[in-house]
Amino acid sequence: MAPEDSQLRRLVRKARHAPSRIGRAPVNLGRFARALAVDPIETLRYVPDAVSHHLFDEHVIYDVEEDFGPTFHQMLGVPWPCSELERFHRVWADIGSSLSAEGLSFGRWTYGEYSDADPALGAATWCAVRHLRPEKVLETGVARGVTSRVILEAMSLNGTGHLWSVDLPHPFRPELHKETAAAVPTACRDRWTYVRGSSRHRLPSLVSRLQKIDMFVHDSLHTARNMRFELRTVWPAMHCGDLALVDDVDNQSFRDFVREVGGPPSMVLRSADGPFKFGAIRKDGPADHGGGLSTAARPSHIVGPSVSGVRPAGIATDHPA
Repeated sequence: MAPEDSQLRRLVRKARHAPSRIGRAPVNLGRFARALAVDPIETLRYVPDAVSHHLFDEHVIYDVEEDFGPTFHQMLGVPWPCSELERFHRVWADIGSSLSAEGLSFGRWTYGEYSDADPALGAATWCAVRHLRPEKVLETGVARGVTSRVILEAMSLNGTGHLWSVDLPHPFRPELHKETAAAVPTACRDRWTYVRGSSRHRLPSLVSRLQKIDMFVHDSLHTARNMRFELRTVWPAMHCGDLALVDDVDNQSFRDFVREVGGPPSMVLRSADGPFKFGAIRKDGPADHGGGLSTAARPSHIVGPSVSGVRPAGIATDHPA
């Protein structure tokens, strides 16, 4: 099939969703108008992502590791089973308890139409920070700060490291702003800098200032356009052995980026709370980790890309904490 035929088919299928989108238009237009009045620059920055998401994002079926533990720890170069998981589960339980005490639900679709990190992404993040001991960690997307809390607790045990979080609180749901970073207690914030704003606005200057990024976690706006932008911005500041974790890799951006940078060791892993996925890339990883791990980059492991709506699951923000 010619590329133009495939693109036309995608657009026709997307057009089938038009009636439901038209039905939601009054509510969405009202929210957009309010956001535009409060923060016109950041609101207008969102428009190209929304348009490209609806027109061009593809739903890609990846070859998925159902159990993150063995293969992910092989990528890290550390043994499995991992003794760190017991500590992680204690921290995870405490996060749930602290959010519950504030009357907040915990999990998928609990922050408007967006979500907290799931336990598998949380565990992978914990193990990566504990084993790799990164000095500079950069994440995009905070919401209630579940992943931020996991990183900061792991850094506290390490006795080293600092986290920068770029985050734009939900621009169309201002009533949720009071929940931002609710999972991060004051005692965890001494190693944390919260940078308020979209990654499109704040990420380039932050990466330029930091110069070196040891670990990157993408959990902001999950459009293919935004994911590509963030990975392309951060990747040059990462060195051999550094790790990128990318949540909600439903669209083509993760696959295409891995191919674009030459197929470094990578994998797509199953989330612990349903059919969702997250990805991991180790920059120029050790040679003995390369065999068989770069599943996202191999065309034979991509099962016929299909088209569907890809739901954004987080928006990047930033401000000193």
